[in-house]
Amino acid sequence: MDTLTRDALTVLQPGFTGTTAPDWLLRRLGEGLASVGLFGRNIASPEQLAALTAALRAEREDVLVAIDEEGGDVTRLEVRTGSSFPGNLALGAVDDTALTRAVAGELGRRLAACGVNLNWAPSADVNSDPDNPVIGVRSFGADPGLVARHTAAYVEGMQAAGVATCAKHFPGHGDTSVDSHHDMPRIDVGPRTLEERELVPFRAAVAAGTKAVMSAHILLPALDPRLPATLSPAVLHGLLRAPVEKGGLGFDGLIVTDGMEMRAIADGYGIERGSVMAVAAGADAICVGGGLADEGTVLRLRDALVRAVREGELSEERLAEAAERVRGLGAWAVGAGAAVAPAPGVGLAAARRALRVTPSAVPPLDGPVYVAAFTPLANIAVGDETPWGVGAELERLLPGTSSGTYGRETASVDAVLRAAGERRVVAVVRDVHRHGWMAGVLGALVEVRPDTVVVEMGLNQAEPVGALHVATHGAARVCGVAAAEMIAGCSA
Repeated sequence: MDTLTRDALTVLQPGFTGTTAPDWLLRRLGEGLASVGLFGRNIASPEQLAALTAALRAEREDVLVAIDEEGGDVTRLEVRTGSSFPGNLALGAVDDTALTRAVAGELGRRLAACGVNLNWAPSADVNSDPDNPVIGVRSFGADPGLVARHTAAYVEGMQAAGVATCAKHFPGHGDTSVDSHHDMPRIDVGPRTLEERELVPFRAAVAAGTKAVMSAHILLPALDPRLPATLSPAVLHGLLRAPVEKGGLGFDGLIVTDGMEMRAIADGYGIERGSVMAVAAGADAICVGGGLADEGTVLRLRDALVRAVREGELSEERLAEAAERVRGLGAWAVGAGAAVAPAPGVGLAAARRALRVTPSAVPPLDGPVYVAAFTPLANIAVGDETPWGVGAELERLLPGTSSGTYGRETASVDAVLRAAGERRVVAVVRDVHRHGWMAGVLGALVEVRPDTVVVEMGLNQAEPVGALHVATHGAARVCGVAAAEMIAGCSA
């Protein structure tokens, strides 16, 4: 196979279906493909994942095996059970960078043990818009300085375990009210605001040595009035790559795109044209496979890149440079040794520290309760296959407890009270400030049953209500465990 075609394959980061590597994927690794992206659908257990990555590595020792494992609400390792680690917002609420470094180190150690060497994390976004539908608890918070120091700590902790980090979503997805999975977000702020807010954590990530940065499919007219960041030379080359002394970030690592099948790119440009434009703009790796996970997609993108070079739309030197960066990170990963000692309990310890309870001193519940979980639609990044809440743990701690789930169409005070009977109600919500139907039912429930316990497992923006209000700052499994322990008086 000629060098041009090999380079075109090298810059792709595709996904696939199933828990074993398909023959087509193994064959393409032999032809130049250098990265593979894993999702929840590819993972059944740590042992299975280790066998899968070993099979990939048997075809190519320096293959980059990437995953979207943020911990917290966005987990692939524990997609069917919920994460053993709280997410970024919980870590930001504690604001102990040593803890963040330890959590990232243990998560990285577990990834490395399974053969994963590139994590599309952390989110370095400053969640300045509390109504943000896609970032929220995935961000360390709304303060740029806080987000910056925890982003750096996360990078240091995970890369010490031999897993490359990928700070995302450059230049910042926090000030958006639109999810780029569905449409093109637009951030209308000036260069000074971008410099003082969005860019602060990314500068910290670069200074901490992050091996990769992921671009965002967002339009920032202050930087480029026409093209989204992923496709913009002004953003990728003129800002992210530009020397610090010229106002840039001076980043020389791998630039990875967000998923190219996301509608912000796919609807406006198509994935073939979008991929060519992204590489031409300065991206080194094309992430695709969350939704399009077949050999045909890989061949379409490979051929689009080759054709673009031959037709003069993309320089062969730019494609070769991108491919060399991919191979360079693969070489680093081969030599990166884990230097992190196991810390098996750090996730639950962090989740316990992240709890915020109002009022601060309330006697624990000692009898059965009824858990009413008010469930919004999950965004695509989080997915709806990962369980969350406090019901299972309270059923274990308080025998006789039962649970019910209520959505927009089924939530009513009467339904909850009928199911609860004489038992106290524990109402579980997620981003109640963003969902009018949820806030309405919760308010009416607390009015009728003022002894209701409320557990907020999303962004804690609404005023605390209920006899006891517990904010977990995320919906990871360990956050639910920590909240249930506190409610039942079983905290360690």
